[in-house]
Amino acid sequence: MPQSGLFRHFLIMKLGLPRDPQLSFLMLANLLVIAAATAWSGGQFASIDNVQSMAGQLPEIGLLAIGVMLTMISGNGGIDLSGAAMANLAGVVGALLAPHLVSPDEAPLLFTTTFATLAIATGVVGGALNGWLIARLGLTPILATLGTQLLFTGAAVVLTNGSAVRLGYVEPLSAIGNDMVLGLPISFMLFLLATLVVGLVLSRTAYGFRLYLMGTNSKAARYTGISPTRMLLATYILSSTLAASAGVLIASRTASVKWDYGASYLLITVLITVMAGVRPSGGYGRMSCLFFSAVALQVLSSAFNLIGISNFFRDCAWGLMLLLFLASSHFDFKRLFKPGN
Repeated sequence: MPQSGLFRHFLIMKLGLPRDPQLSFLMLANLLVIAAATAWSGGQFASIDNVQSMAGQLPEIGLLAIGVMLTMISGNGGIDLSGAAMANLAGVVGALLAPHLVSPDEAPLLFTTTFATLAIATGVVGGALNGWLIARLGLTPILATLGTQLLFTGAAVVLTNGSAVRLGYVEPLSAIGNDMVLGLPISFMLFLLATLVVGLVLSRTAYGFRLYLMGTNSKAARYTGISPTRMLLATYILSSTLAASAGVLIASRTASVKWDYGASYLLITVLITVMAGVRPSGGYGRMSCLFFSAVALQVLSSAFNLIGISNFFRDCAWGLMLLLFLASSHFDFKRLFKPGN
């Protein structure tokens, strides 16, 4: 057996890695970063407290990345750049309106439900606007969502006068972002649930089949009776709803909302999506790869914190990684795993 064939056999059979090259790469990257950071820190990186901290920070960017992935799968340059802005606006709308409808002191559970409902409703409206601009008016997705990103950010600034809005301590709301069940943060469990549900929708429903087909060949999709307008509306509404859900998690974890929270989230979510192997041209994307891509970036970010790397260098590193992965998307990595190479 050729040397590369032996290496591939070792990775798959001995280490138990999957046959998907992208998924194997992401799982191996996670293992290597964790091993290196653990050795560097003398075992502190792999401590329970640090693992729980990483798991608590992951869901926000993870939900935003799922939304970006869905819009990229739709093809024709699909992407949602307004996710972080929508998360902040959704939190602001919920924080400003919910106290006028329900007292957080007298009915904390009802207040939490009302806050989340208002935030998610804001996401639905924002997603419908994105979908209408792209599907009905025919605007380029990158320009349309860049415009709505500025619109959502501006609306949040106007509503709050540029200041943070404090929610205070509301036990049920705080529990979502800070409490744990069976040693895992509740927010992380919600992210896992969202990952599983969206993965099943993509792989087992007519919507998922139509989305992949539309991203692969939009002309063939139209000939089979698929309505691009309805699909794009549904996809951008779902993306924005996930962003609004991330806004709820942010508010629950920090007990406040602000228009400029997560300034680097846009770059990070796009990087996660590209690292997961989602094709910018559309038609391909796996939830399992996205999950491990998000984990890899969170682990790497925590490792940077451990080493003491500044936020400025970190943003530079994310940008460089994004460029490298975009360039590598034109290279067929499967050739490296073919026997005889």
